[in-house]
Amino acid sequence: MLRQKIVIKVTTCCDKGRSKALKTAAIADGVNSVALEGDDKDKLVVIGERVDAACLTRALRKKINYAAIESVEEVKPEEKKPEEKKQEGDNKKKDEDNTPTPHCCQQPPRCELVSVVYDTNPGTCTIM
Repeated sequence: MLRQKIVIKVTTCCDKGRSKALKTAAIADGVNSVALEGDDKDKLVVIGERVDAACLTRALRKKINYAAIESVEEVKPEEKKPEEKKQEGDNKKKDEDNTPTPHCCQQPPRCELVSVVYDTNPGTCTIM
């Protein structure tokens, strides 16, 4: 799976706003971890799989008024040392039984595409 690290700049004036931002990001689909970074705690760092950065930013804007995507990058898994691999080789049979089940029932993204069409020749009825 492709893990992403998304950094979103948020502007909050108090701890309540920061808490709202963290909760909003934490409930998004595919999010594994959420943290605030930066000197002013103004950067929300989200790590997850298949996270829609645009939808997440839109949800944050609804809750805390300002959010802007700063970066989206792939997170590469850390390589383990050869010594650890030898030790894990003994436990490999146990780990094979505990493979996680795939997410087959994920919800579709919450973003909606809206198209506005203007009628150049409106009829006599202006209500509809």
